Parts: sequence; C-alpha cells; structure tokens
Amino acid sequence: MIKISGSDRYFKEGEFNDTKEKLLVAGIQCFLQNGDGITAETDLVVVSTAIEDTVFEVQKAKQLNIPIIKRSELLALIAKSKRTIAVGGTSGKSTTSAMLFDILDKAGLQPSIISGAGLVSIIKEGKIGNAKVGAGEWLVIEADESDGSIVQYEPEIGLLLNVDKDHQEIDELTSIFTIFKNNSKKFIVNQSNTLARQLSQNIKQDFLQMKTQKQDM
Repeated sequence: MIKISGSDRYFKEGEFNDTKEKLLVAGIQCFLQNGDGITAETDLVVVSTAIEDTVFEVQKAKQLNIPIIKRSELLALIAKSKRTIAVGGTSGKSTTSAMLFDILDKAGLQPSIISGAGLVSIIKEGKIGNAKVGAGEWLVIEADESDGSIVQYEPEIGLLLNVDKDHQEIDELTSIFTIFKNNSKKFIVNQSNTLARQLSQNIKQDFLQMKTQKQDM
C-alpha cells in the first residue's frame, strides 16, 4: 500500500484550509511546509516547478538522499498506466478536458481525470475537483506546455486546441507541440486555429512523403 502525504505554504497552524480538509478526508496526511513531513521512511518526493530548492522539504530530502522528481515526470508515469487522452493548446484545456471526462463518464466508461481546474461534478462529491480516479481504462489529462510536461506524454490520443503566443514564443510553442504530435498515437487538431492547423498539415505532408518513399522502393 502506498502512503501519500504533502505540504503547502498555505497550510498554517490553527487556520482552516478547505483544500487541506478535503485531502485529509481522502486519506492524504498534510503537513506544514517546515520539513516535518519528510523522514527516513519517505521513498520519493514530488515537487512542482513552483517549489524552490530552498523549501525545507527539498533541503531535507537532499540531506536524507531521498529521490526528488518533478510533478510533470509523475504525471507522465501516471499517463502511461492508462489509455490517455492528452489535451494540449495555449487555451481552453481545462474546459475541453472537463467536457471529454463528462462524455466518457456519461457513457459509463468510468474515466479518470487530471485537470488544472476543478470540475463542478467532482466538487459536489466533496473533493477538490481537479482530479478523480475512475475504475475504467481511460484517463483525460490536461497537458501543459508551460511546465514542459506535455513533451513527456505518449498518449493514445493527443488533442491540440490552438497555438497562440502566451508562456513562450510561437517558434518554441511550435517545437513543443510538434514533439507532442510525434509522441501521440493519434493526433487530432482544431482546424479553425491557423497555427494548430499547420501541424495537422505537417502530418499530411509526412504521410505523403512516406507514401512516396514506399513507391520508390
């Protein structure tokens, strides 16, 4: 059995925190961000890109030689354990992920989801709302380009909504989403977005090039 615990800079002694209470109900022990949650019994520490090396947990994990991995790496491992639909794009990922999850759920497929925003249907169950583990084989995940996690996924279905300048320049975004495309078994593109459509056209070009090469053999 895997035991999960965590800390947050917003957890304060004697102060009510709704997120903390919901995590406790889910069986996740919560600590103040003072290093108390890290012991010699800790097998792995997971940190997001927002966690600095100066945070007590990171310092203590290093002192105890406990492996530390990024949140994006953990998400990629989880995604490999399911038939994953990864939703990418500059905007609209949370909404689209929620819609896909709801469709699969209503179809009786008991999907899982990891999203950047809380779903009302999950919040009504008394949970935080941005994640749920279902008994089915499908996982809908919001693939974020800002923290680089999107290039680590190898989804069964990769969905690209749009490409617009936001966290990175267009050239960098195009490179990231191209890797996402190449890592996806099936790649679906929103044809109404000009820059996203170019990646779709690249797929057609790749197919035609492969077809030509086979004919020349």
